[in-house]
Amino acid sequence: MNKPIARGSLSLLAPALLSNPATAAETALNPANTAWILTSTALVLFMTLPGLALFYAGLVRSKNVLSVLMQCFSIACLASILWYAFGYSIAFGEGNAFWGGLDKAFLAGVGEDSMSGDMPETVFLMFQMTFAIITPALIIGAFAERTRFSAVLLFSGVWLLVVYAPITHWVWGGGWLGSMGLLDFAGGTVVHITAGVAALVCALVIGNRKGFGTTAMPPHNMTMSVTGAGMLWVGWFGFNAGSALAANGDAGMAMLVTHISASAGAFTWLAIEWVKYGKPSVLGAITGMVAGLGTITPASGFVGPAGAMVIGISAGTLCFFCTVALKQKLKIDDSLDVFPVHGVGGILGTFLAGIFASTQLGIFSGQGLSDASLSIGDQLSIQLIGIGSVAVYTAVLTWVILKIVDLMVGLRVSEEEETNGLDVVMHNESGYDL
Repeated sequence: MNKPIARGSLSLLAPALLSNPATAAETALNPANTAWILTSTALVLFMTLPGLALFYAGLVRSKNVLSVLMQCFSIACLASILWYAFGYSIAFGEGNAFWGGLDKAFLAGVGEDSMSGDMPETVFLMFQMTFAIITPALIIGAFAERTRFSAVLLFSGVWLLVVYAPITHWVWGGGWLGSMGLLDFAGGTVVHITAGVAALVCALVIGNRKGFGTTAMPPHNMTMSVTGAGMLWVGWFGFNAGSALAANGDAGMAMLVTHISASAGAFTWLAIEWVKYGKPSVLGAITGMVAGLGTITPASGFVGPAGAMVIGISAGTLCFFCTVALKQKLKIDDSLDVFPVHGVGGILGTFLAGIFASTQLGIFSGQGLSDASLSIGDQLSIQLIGIGSVAVYTAVLTWVILKIVDLMVGLRVSEEEETNGLDVVMHNESGYDL
């Protein structure tokens, strides 16, 4: 049985990583690479718990703070169980071009001595599990403060298995997009486009919060959100640099460009606010940082520092204006800006990866990891196919799942329950007893 294809830049070296049992047995364990991926796994989990949980919780109103923390925590548990049961097999099983099958369901055939490349397969699958955890957790930012807890769990579990896991196989598991040559080092399509598009569909189907557009709904605790944002920034080094699946120069460059893009995204966003509104906001700075991080993600293993600077500036600018347009012009209540930050950032980053991966752009040249036989135009065609197919598949399946969940348990709480807050209504607890 074939071992799973590794991801990131190393997926371009498939012959070294796609192995049968004989070659796997001959592959010596690399302690340095194994230690780095173990560390990266902890960093990526740290992004969700507590990073994303605190980031999101501070942005909602105080009567809903526990509900957001509970959703992040519970999704982490649910996604882990489902990844063990079916998700890993669907994503990284041998399968076909569209899904990996169920041969590895409940981790059949995966033992202490199983290898994926030069590291234990258990390390590889755990690293992948942390990505499966954070992706559905990102979506809750679109329907915060108004969705039933049972609906959140049911939607997240089904979405993980029918949207996230198959697309992971398409891109990283030996599927059709990876075979085509799509450049997605750490999750522009797999994580950010899927989460962003799903969030937009959720916001449209579930509807706006009561009072949206007429009642002020400011973040209740920016200190909490900044703390969470800082954790996201640090954890993202495991997210992107860990996707090299090796402790080498690729990982080092991925970490460097990740930091540069995050810095450029944050500074660009606050600068635009400073010019437009007269004062830069803390909320703008941390949102721009996340935009820079999300946008560099698919390109982080393919670009150099100058390209990362352009990507970060582009992310801060485009995501800012998309956020304004979505809420102020289109009146869509994507409560915590999941689509304009992650969705738009993922699309932008996946597209720009096709440009800056080129080795013919002077100081903006990438790391030379893309197929040298492809022109920028040919690579961009592949990138656009990846963006379009992932977005359409995600949108359609998300809509179907939402409709089914609504019929089964109901998506939205009543107006009275929304007014009282989900902390008390859903969990019979309060975030602050002062």
